[in-house]
Amino acid sequence: MVAVPHEEFSADIQAHQGRWDDLLSAGHLLPAWEAECVAQAMALFAWHRSAVLCPSCGGHTVPGASGWSRQCVHCASSHFPRTDPAAITAVIDDQDRLLLGSAMKGEARRYSTFAGFVEAGESVENAVVREVHEEAGITVERVEYFGSQSWPYPRSLMLGFFAYTRETGAAADRDEIRDVQWFSREELRDALVAYRITLPWASAMSHALITHWYGAELPEAPS
Repeated sequence: MVAVPHEEFSADIQAHQGRWDDLLSAGHLLPAWEAECVAQAMALFAWHRSAVLCPSCGGHTVPGASGWSRQCVHCASSHFPRTDPAAITAVIDDQDRLLLGSAMKGEARRYSTFAGFVEAGESVENAVVREVHEEAGITVERVEYFGSQSWPYPRSLMLGFFAYTRETGAAADRDEIRDVQWFSREELRDALVAYRITLPWASAMSHALITHWYGAELPEAPS
């Protein structure tokens, strides 16, 4: 959780008061270096909370190296923070349309790109192909790396990609994804302005992927 200013506070006390919010929704309000520091702190905190016992012998562990490691007091083994790689993908067809999906666990109106964890022994590119096929029922032919983002929920690294396909018969798996839709830039703009759909927070990699494809600042629904 991070503290962000609340508009109802007068200017003379805003520097000393605020409201608590989560990093996902408030991250885009912070300077980049502050958001990175908070993300790093959240990832380390989550790791320390789950690494109290040694995975080698089950003994108790204690922090070391200023919090960047833990040592077992029984077998003396050292353990370090773990990062779980995840792939997040914007799918584009040969008409330059963008495929977005609404997750079963989220708000029905919120549409996003497709994401999933990289499985053991799997390349990130293969994870992209697998996740898109599992969630949207189509096969992508070409995968291009876009960028990465710390995703401390609890300790992931989000790797962003664009994936290209000639297939158009996308279908939601109805397990993780409730609905999928293709959007041209005009269709996405109209859907956002009419508030038929919403997109992920501006601090999320998904938002960056969508914005890059859109080619301009994304429109918002009127207040």
